Amino acid sequence: MTPSPGTGDTKRERRDAAREKARITRETEARRRRRNRWFAQGGLVVGVLAVIGVIALVITRSLAPAGPGPLNMASDGLVLSGDGTSVSAATTDALEADADPVASTAGTAEKPSIVVYLDYLCPYCGQFDTANAEQLTTWVSQGDVDLEIHPLGFLDNASLGTKYSTRSANAFACVANYQPDAALDVNTALFAQQPAENTSGLTDAELVSLVEGAGADDPGIAGCITGGEFDDWVASATERALNDPLPNSDEPKVTGTPTILVNGQKYGGSLTDPTVFAQFVAEVASGASTADTSTGGTESTATPTP
Repeated sequence: MTPSPGTGDTKRERRDAAREKARITRETEARRRRRNRWFAQGGLVVGVLAVIGVIALVITRSLAPAGPGPLNMASDGLVLSGDGTSVSAATTDALEADADPVASTAGTAEKPSIVVYLDYLCPYCGQFDTANAEQLTTWVSQGDVDLEIHPLGFLDNASLGTKYSTRSANAFACVANYQPDAALDVNTALFAQQPAENTSGLTDAELVSLVEGAGADDPGIAGCITGGEFDDWVASATERALNDPLPNSDEPKVTGTPTILVNGQKYGGSLTDPTVFAQFVAEVASGASTADTSTGGTESTATPTP
């Protein structure tokens, strides 16, 4: 049978069209596979870069030096004195990162210097402040003594992981930096609202409210507290207190809190009887022996070194 005209061409065209369609399908599939491979490789690279970035950030932060300390605490403590009616803080420049602190002027018989190393979570520190806050405020405001407060992050391991000792010491440092003349009232308020050991302590927001209620309302203080502006300095100052000789005294280091020095002589008497402490201060100022004043109460270094 003779094929009709055009039949062969139609078959060939259909065959060629099928081949072309198959070619296009293969190329499309090949492009899809290449594109997926590029995406997978790109995602891997991005993931690796992200991990590298995180590692670099951690390393950079770990190698970065601690920031400077607060203003007015170049000795690692804040010195408070009075003019007969009010209390004011001695002003100093901020201690640069890793710089050695500058010792404050030693006390004299006419004007004793009372130096207290404390932790705002330490119950013995709370006992001492509760018993002596009123007479200390009177002595300082009348210009009878200078009071130097050294806040430490001594008991961070006793606040359920919140590092309350460091955070409260930072709060005091923030006040010293921004509104130092309110620091004595803030110190008293921190002990008046002292949390118990082995609790989480006050939150940062509660610390802000506490210092504002004590009269420290400078706009910079709240952000300083919530941002932990001086946390690194607290750690450095605590390390120095626990390892270095205490200025203007024969004490080799802080072994417990509170550590209380009067003209360099360590007080070891009652923490709850203000008359015993007043007697000690009077005897130091007069040059009398203080050898027997350590009786009659809880030892002032009863909190062990963590």
